[in-house]
Amino acid sequence: MPKNIFSRVQSRSLTRHHKIAMAGVATLGAAAIGFSAVPSGASTKTTTEAAQPAAVAFSTEQIKDVKASVTDQMATASLKAEQIAAKKKADAAAAAKKQAAAAAAKKKAEAARQAKEAASRAAKRAQVKKAAAKSYPNNLDGWIRESLDILKKHKIPASYDGIHRNIIRESSGNPRAINNWDINAINGIPSKGLLQVIPPTFKAYHVPGTSWDIYNPVANITAACNYAADKYGSMDNVNSAY
Repeated sequence: MPKNIFSRVQSRSLTRHHKIAMAGVATLGAAAIGFSAVPSGASTKTTTEAAQPAAVAFSTEQIKDVKASVTDQMATASLKAEQIAAKKKADAAAAAKKQAAAAAAKKKAEAARQAKEAASRAAKRAQVKKAAAKSYPNNLDGWIRESLDILKKHKIPASYDGIHRNIIRESSGNPRAINNWDINAINGIPSKGLLQVIPPTFKAYHVPGTSWDIYNPVANITAACNYAADKYGSMDNVNSAY
């Protein structure tokens, strides 16, 4: 066997012995320290029983308190959230109510404005209409023309020529003319006015919108034409005393 192989084996064996010896020395040293730490009067009896772990005391009250605290916090947070939501809802309702009131006020104001404008327009139209009202000269021509417009409104037939011709024959165009000699005068009801109408006939055939004065030129012409239309179909058909 080669010499160098033996040397390696021997070296490996010595190393193992050295380790065992060192472990024994360490064990003895630890034992010595243990003995030296025991008081002189103390018992050196050893036991193989394992040391029992000390009992740990704990309480569930703290857990309950923590749980209650968390529950209270959650309840408080929920209540605050509900209060915030309720406030938002109330604010929204108040805003909507305010907006509705403003809209109603605006609508009312607009209606009032429109009514005022309509009234103003109506007043202006009335003024224009009044200003544009037809005017007639205060003479025979004017009296006949005004009477014709009234007759037309009441659908009473007559013509300018028929009226003018009979006026000239009856009164010569004098609105204050009166007949004091004919049968009517003898009977106490003399004929009067442009077309020589007796008072009972004037009253019976008076046309609304004209004067009740028998001497009023327009009223006298209009009442006489109304009578002639009823008795003869039109003043145009009258060519003598009627």
